[in-house]
Amino acid sequence: MRSYQPDLTPPWKKSTPVPEVPAEPDLVVEEAVTGFCGAVIRCEKTAQGPTVTLEDRFGKARVFPMEPRGFLLEGRVVTLVRPSAGGPVRPARTASGSVAVPGARARVARAGRIYVEGRHDAELVERVWGDDLRIEGVVVEYLEGVDDLPAIVREFAPGQDARLGVLVDHLVPGSKESRIAAQVTDAHVLVVGHPFIDVWEAVKPSSVGIPGWPAVPRGQDWKTGVCRALGWPESTGAAWQHILSKVSSYKDLEPQLLGRVEELIDFVTLPD
Repeated sequence: MRSYQPDLTPPWKKSTPVPEVPAEPDLVVEEAVTGFCGAVIRCEKTAQGPTVTLEDRFGKARVFPMEPRGFLLEGRVVTLVRPSAGGPVRPARTASGSVAVPGARARVARAGRIYVEGRHDAELVERVWGDDLRIEGVVVEYLEGVDDLPAIVREFAPGQDARLGVLVDHLVPGSKESRIAAQVTDAHVLVVGHPFIDVWEAVKPSSVGIPGWPAVPRGQDWKTGVCRALGWPESTGAAWQHILSKVSSYKDLEPQLLGRVEELIDFVTLPD
């Protein structure tokens, strides 16, 4: 008779089972080795084994083998498996790429705020991040320019439980905007910006159906110049509504804006 041999493997060296999760489209996971985080866009069967393609928030896609214990889902190690035909409905997502929370109610507004330069900036942020902002209780207000930003910050009186995030257009070295932003030094205020002259440029030309945003001569109103160069009626309000109508999700925006807005939301919603 075969004698019993006890398992002397230390507990910390034992391989614990992990859940198998179907790699449904839009499931957001992190690859365990590289740390690449993205949404599942497809699974494929290859000679080397099944693979999964992930796409991050900036539209970059990478292919990974579906190795056991190879991914993290909400911080937990999982094994991705190919979804079966007729599997569960993929999770709905907000325009920003976040997993939608069915039936979620808007949170009472926080004391903290996000300020943007103008109405168009505010409408674009609402278009893509509106669902996330309501769940987090973050209000976005527009300033009609940042020339008086230091005084606006002092009037707001930011603090640990009332952080202020500011999004600035054309925040590049040497610009007027960069000199104004440098005057704000409060630890409870985060000023970030994108390199575009106007937030219009943060919308990908391909989404609008144009080859690129035209160069406008110095001294000419940029928005009017864009309308002229593209042959649009010289109504900047109508032009903006046309541009905004082409934005359905974060995929229609340039990474330079995406990262900055996400950074502001994280800053304003930090625990007290």
